[in-house]
Amino acid sequence: MTKTNTHKKQTIFDYLAARFSLKQFIFWIVLIFFLVTILFPFYWMVSSSFKTYAEIGGRAPVYVPSKLRLDAYSELFDPSNPSYQNFGRNIRNSLLVSVPTALIAVILSTLGAYAIARFHFKGKNALLNSVLLIYLFPGVLLIIPLFAMLSHFATLFGFEVQDNLVVLVITYLSQTLPVALYMLTNYFRTIPDEIEQAALIDGCSHMRVITKITIPLSVPALVSVFIYTFMIAWNEFLYAFIFLNSRSLFTMPIQINTIFNDPSPRPHVVMAASTIMTLPIIILFLSLEKFLEKGLVSGGVKG
Repeated sequence: MTKTNTHKKQTIFDYLAARFSLKQFIFWIVLIFFLVTILFPFYWMVSSSFKTYAEIGGRAPVYVPSKLRLDAYSELFDPSNPSYQNFGRNIRNSLLVSVPTALIAVILSTLGAYAIARFHFKGKNALLNSVLLIYLFPGVLLIIPLFAMLSHFATLFGFEVQDNLVVLVITYLSQTLPVALYMLTNYFRTIPDEIEQAALIDGCSHMRVITKITIPLSVPALVSVFIYTFMIAWNEFLYAFIFLNSRSLFTMPIQINTIFNDPSPRPHVVMAASTIMTLPIIILFLSLEKFLEKGLVSGGVKG
């Protein structure tokens, strides 16, 4: 019996040795390790959304729920549920903040990045470096001066700072514009200047050059910037927590925090809401992966 087992083990190792080199074997082991490390938390979140409180809070971990229960999702979306959370409203609020933030960031950073990449003026490099330096400051340091500035403008022009999604978009732009400007500037430098010069000689204005030549050639970078800024606004918690008080205007991160801090613990509902919040970002990344990879790689090369 021992000889047979030894012969089988040797046969398996001989097969692996013939199929993979040592470097390939180590590569696959490391790759599998990182895939499990990355995917397991997502699996745990999704599976926990179908578990009971006893399965989540028990001493022994339950890796597979006993059945696919939709109680957590019913609480989020079913008006007849006694603990109805109206999570669809929170999804709408997140979209109303994230999509305008991403679109405005792309438009403004396109114009600013083109000016920095193509025009020559004193202090251009200092301007670009200072813009990136602002992004390095933690968001918590900017809250007080930003809130004071917006309150001053609110007094002058007669609008409310809190419970105002437009104001929240402005605060998100303060976080997303610097890095978007930096990314697009580096990408525009990779576009041959001769193409634009030829269009200018033919009588095109700079704005027409941007819309007809620069933007079509920069689609990967623009998509990358859109996804990046959309993701920041979609997941942002701190600024929304400060500027939003009305439950009807809560974005998804604030509503998830509200459910988490409820006196009656419902971790399966938190996991269900987190799953819903995560899925659009994953779908966006996977569907636009080709543009994202090309935009990030090309934007990191100085032409």
